[in-house]
Amino acid sequence: MFSSIGADEFYQKSKEEKLTIIDVREDDEFKRGHIPTAKTIPLSSLEPYVSKLDKNEEYYIICQSGGRSAMACDFLSSQGYHVVNVMGGMSVWKGELE
Repeated sequence: MFSSIGADEFYQKSKEEKLTIIDVREDDEFKRGHIPTAKTIPLSSLEPYVSKLDKNEEYYIICQSGGRSAMACDFLSSQGYHVVNVMGGMSVWKGELE
């Protein structure tokens, strides 16, 4: 099971805390603009990468609109990871981009 966070709450929280953010969009989407502190792990590459994640860490998962991040959260939570789906994704992100 995983939790979700709304875009506005996520934006505010990202300004107040150091969050570990994983962007599961494909590389070309990530290169067009992403949250500066986000790590890129495309959904299509997530399974082989999962063993490199820390099960004691909380991860905020983002994509373009929330669909792929929900799939990633479903998979990661089934593997024992603590994840939060960012609803609305990058389509509603109000912060700076890199």
